[in-house]
Amino acid sequence: MQSLRRRRVWTGTLCALVVLLQGGATAADAARGVVFEDANGNGVRDSGERGLRGVRVSNQRDIVDTDREGRWELPLLEGGETTFFVLKPRGYAPPLSADLLPRFSYTHKPAGSPPLKFPGLAPTGPLPASVDFPLRRQREPETFQALFFGDTQPRDVREVDYFKHDIVEELIGQTNASFGVTLGDIVFDNLAVMEPHNAAVALIGIPWWNVIGNHDINTDAPSATDFDDTYNRVYGPNYFAFDYGPVHFVSLDNIQWIPPAERTSSTTWRSALDAQQLAWLEADLKGVPRERLVLLMMHVPINDMANREAVYRLIEGRPYCLSIAGHTHWQEHRFLRREDGWLGAAPHHHIVNVTACGSWWSGQPDELGIPMTTMSCGAPNGYTVLTFRDRGLTVDFKAARRPADYQMNIHAPEVVASAATGSTLIHVNLFNGADNSAVEMRLNNRGPWLKLEKVLEPDPVFVAQREREGTNAVAPWRLLPKPIASPHLWKGLLPPNLPPGTHYLCVQGRDVNGKIHPAMRAITVQ
Repeated sequence: MQSLRRRRVWTGTLCALVVLLQGGATAADAARGVVFEDANGNGVRDSGERGLRGVRVSNQRDIVDTDREGRWELPLLEGGETTFFVLKPRGYAPPLSADLLPRFSYTHKPAGSPPLKFPGLAPTGPLPASVDFPLRRQREPETFQALFFGDTQPRDVREVDYFKHDIVEELIGQTNASFGVTLGDIVFDNLAVMEPHNAAVALIGIPWWNVIGNHDINTDAPSATDFDDTYNRVYGPNYFAFDYGPVHFVSLDNIQWIPPAERTSSTTWRSALDAQQLAWLEADLKGVPRERLVLLMMHVPINDMANREAVYRLIEGRPYCLSIAGHTHWQEHRFLRREDGWLGAAPHHHIVNVTACGSWWSGQPDELGIPMTTMSCGAPNGYTVLTFRDRGLTVDFKAARRPADYQMNIHAPEVVASAATGSTLIHVNLFNGADNSAVEMRLNNRGPWLKLEKVLEPDPVFVAQREREGTNAVAPWRLLPKPIASPHLWKGLLPPNLPPGTHYLCVQGRDVNGKIHPAMRAITVQ
C-alpha cells in the first residue's frame, strides 16, 4: 500500500506550484496566476491542460474565485510580503513533496528572512509574472476517515525514534485514512527536527497536513512577519483551508506574536487570532454553504483563546461545525454553552485531541526503551481516528501500541475484606468519555448494572505511577507531570458484604459517540 501511496508524489517539482519568472510581474501591487488541471502530474502546465474555473485562491486576507480560464488576481498585502495559496476544492489534490506534504502555496518575500536560529525563507526577488497552482483529480467519497495527531513534539532525533516505534509503525500499510493532520507542536522548539520528523510521518503513506503550534515558531524573530518563516518554508501557510469530500477543513494559527515592547515575560506569543486572520476566516466561511460540515483545526483549544468570542460569532449560525485542537496534553471533549460565551442554538463540540507524545515523552521507559508518557488525565498517549459521515463525525481514541478495544483503565484493590466491600471505591477512566457518557459495573456478569458517578478528580492510577517514579530523585528519564482533575473519570462503591473468593468486575462504558466498551478486572475478597 505504501508504494502505491508513494506514486501519488508529484515528481515534477517539490514546490508544488509553477512560478513563471519571465519578465517579472506587470504590476508591483498584485499577483496573478492560473489554477490548472495537471493531467499528467508533472507539476507543469503543458499544452492542452485546462484552467479550472471557480477554484478559490487567497492572499491570507482576501479570497477570489478563478475565472473560466482558471485565472486569478490578488493584491499584495501591506509591506509586500504575502503568501498566496489555493484552497483545494473537492475532487482535486495539490502536489505532494517527497514527504507527502501538500504543496499549495507561494510566499513572496523579496529580501527573504532575517538572520534566524533556524533557516527561514530564501529571497524571492521580484514578484513572478505568473504564480500557477497545479491540481490533479482524485476520488473523494462521502464517508472517509482521517488521522489526527496532537502534539508529536520531539526535542531531537531520539524522540523522533520514539514516535516512529510508538505511533508510526502500527499505521504503516494499516490505515484506511485518506489523510492525516498534526495539530501543532510538530516539534519542541528545535525546528531542525522538522525534516526527520516529516520523513517518519511519511512512512504512514498518506498526505499529511500540519497546523502551527507554539513550539513550531521562530522565537528569535524580530517581527510578526518573520515569526513563522521556518514553518512557512517547510509546511506552507500558517493558516489555510481545503475541502475533502463533503467537509470543509480550516486550519487556524492561534499563536499570536507579542511585540517586544508589550512583553511582560520571556513569552513571545499569546493565543488569539489577529484582525487579518479573522477577516480571512469570515471571507472563507461566506464561500461555504451553511449546510456543509466545517471542522476548525487549531493548536490551542478554541475556548482558551483571548478573542474566542469573535470566532464564536462567525460559526454560531452553522448547524454542522466542530473544532479540534491539541496543546493541553490531555484528552477531553468540551461542549461549549452560553456560560462559555457561546450563543449558538446547540452546544459546540470542541475536541482536545490525545497527544502522540503523551506527556512530552516523559515517564519511565518500557521494555523497548520508549517512555510510558501517560497523559496527566490518566489516558495513554496515542492518536484519534475521525470518521466523517452524514455531516457529522465519530471520534475514535487509539492508544499507542495497544489494541483498538483498549478504551479504559479500572482501578480497584487487589484484595479487599468482605466486610469492607461496601466502602471500597472503584475508579474507571474511560479515555474517550465525555459529559454525555455513562459507566456501569457489576460483579461476575450477574445482577443489575450499578451506575458510577462522573467526577473531576486525579486519576488514581496516574497518581500512583507518578509517585513511584518520583521516589527516584535522580531518574534518568523525565518525570511525569502533575495530575489534573481528569475530565473522563467515574467512581463508585463495590456492593456490600461480598462473599470471599476471586471475583471479576465487569465494566461497560459508553463513549462520546454512544459506543459501548466492555472491560474486566479480577478482585479477591477475603
